[in-house]
Amino acid sequence: MSRTDRASRVIAAPPATVYGALLDRESLEAWLPPDGMHGRVERWDPRPGGGFRMVLTHLDPTDSPGKTSEATDVVDVGFTDLVSPERVVQRAVFEADDPSYAGIMTMTWRLAAVGDGTEVTVTATDVPPGIDQADHEAGIASSLANLASYVEAAS
Repeated sequence: MSRTDRASRVIAAPPATVYGALLDRESLEAWLPPDGMHGRVERWDPRPGGGFRMVLTHLDPTDSPGKTSEATDVVDVGFTDLVSPERVVQRAVFEADDPSYAGIMTMTWRLAAVGDGTEVTVTATDVPPGIDQADHEAGIASSLANLASYVEAAS
């Protein structure tokens, strides 16, 4: 059965600034990893049909082991739709031996101007069953908080 996870946040920055942070390699490395993780982009091609490969390292894997190895989650992400400054659609595939993490998860980042800021809504569809829903939504919310801090500090 297909599962959908969501999170949203209003960020005090214009949509163009937020969109730029979604498609800049250094920015993505800085804000995308949720609390307790560090991220490194190994491949970067920011265009429809392109994508990136990110290695997320758990700073303390004791209570949260990785999907790819004891301490890492490796994910290959393809950009399927880029509409500046409104939407980024990604297809994510985790490297994992455990079949409960298999499949293609679609992540849609929608940006809507609200007042002096941007409401960012992230919708993940076809989430693999091995990913706990509460943990996933907390991770997305953490990434959104990091994104807010990142772009608001630059404004």
